[in-house]
Amino acid sequence: MRSVSMKVAQWIDRLGTIWVEGQLTQINLRPGTRTAFLVLRDPAADMSLSVTCDPALLRNAPVPLQEGSRVVVYGKLSFFPGRGTLSLRVTEIRPVGVGDLLVRIERLKALLDAEGLLDPRLKRPIPFLPGTVGLITGRGSAAEHDVLSVARSRWPAVRFEVRNTAVQGPSAVPQILDALTALDRDPGVEVIVLARGGGSVEDLLPFSDETLCRAIVAATTPIVSAIGHEPDSPLSDLVADLRAATPTDAAKRVVPDAAAETALVRELRARSASALRGWVRREAAALAQLRSRPVLADPLRDLTHRHDEVERLRTAARRSIESLVRGETTAGGHLRRQLTAVGPAATLARGYAVVQRVAGTDRQVVREIEDAPAGSQLRIRVRDGAISAAALGTTPLGGGPAGKTRTDESERT
Repeated sequence: MRSVSMKVAQWIDRLGTIWVEGQLTQINLRPGTRTAFLVLRDPAADMSLSVTCDPALLRNAPVPLQEGSRVVVYGKLSFFPGRGTLSLRVTEIRPVGVGDLLVRIERLKALLDAEGLLDPRLKRPIPFLPGTVGLITGRGSAAEHDVLSVARSRWPAVRFEVRNTAVQGPSAVPQILDALTALDRDPGVEVIVLARGGGSVEDLLPFSDETLCRAIVAATTPIVSAIGHEPDSPLSDLVADLRAATPTDAAKRVVPDAAAETALVRELRARSASALRGWVRREAAALAQLRSRPVLADPLRDLTHRHDEVERLRTAARRSIESLVRGETTAGGHLRRQLTAVGPAATLARGYAVVQRVAGTDRQVVREIEDAPAGSQLRIRVRDGAISAAALGTTPLGGGPAGKTRTDESERT
């Protein structure tokens, strides 16, 4: 037995690497282990094969692998004599059929994303109430019926420009591109809807075509993609300006509900009227409060009060100034009388005289007898004029006559 098992192991070991196609029926991937265990089954026969691989092959697969996926694996067979089992150690796993399509779609998605065509900032806004809606869909399809019926029930006045094209198969993409170009050039069309019902991945493949995706991005009219149902996600949904889960959802997203909008308008009108009435009440209350204030109830009261106060102050100021003037006038009179009393005119009026010696144009007041020697020309000022005289002699105070004094001329001037 051992010899047979060893011979079988040596013979299988001499076999080279092989490609094997099958369906995954079991995936055993435990965290922390270095080997993943799979079971590959032949879909046409009741036969299976144990497969081992690196866990990274499963984690890094371009399409998530699960039980039931069709794959083709590349690896080398190994026979274990101790257990008498045959296993295939694989180094590469590729999906086939739908899996291969999904891989290609994922690659195209990565390419478009790298070019920035999936950037949300490129999305154009959908008009609130489009005048004309362009619709690209299959002839007599359920998607066409759903979009038209739902849109017209929501807004009866909506207009449609319908372009019926193939929505699957090799002729779908050229026909969709022609319809898209025609509707995009029509100035009356404000939004375009791409609509198709559900289907398999192969049926929806035209809506993941690279040419169609680039045409959607290049269009100047906003485009709504309503392809398949909620789980379906072709690339047209990603590059379009708006993704709708279903054709019915597209009709609801593009056309507003007339009843809902009318109700909203009524509600907004009621709210605005209520807000306006509230504002008027508040302003009226504020005006009433302002009018009730003393300054507005009797605007002239403060002016009258201030006027009376100003008059009192003016009267007090006038009295103060008159009193001050009277006091200063009296003081000035007293000073004037004092000055008059001590002035030379008053002295002359009491009988005194001012004697001046005249020498040419000079006049010198005579204070002592030495100032007027005999023969000097004198000018004697009295109360009412002046007298011209000449000195005949002098008499000292308290002594006898020292000489004679003669007046040559006496006159009033």
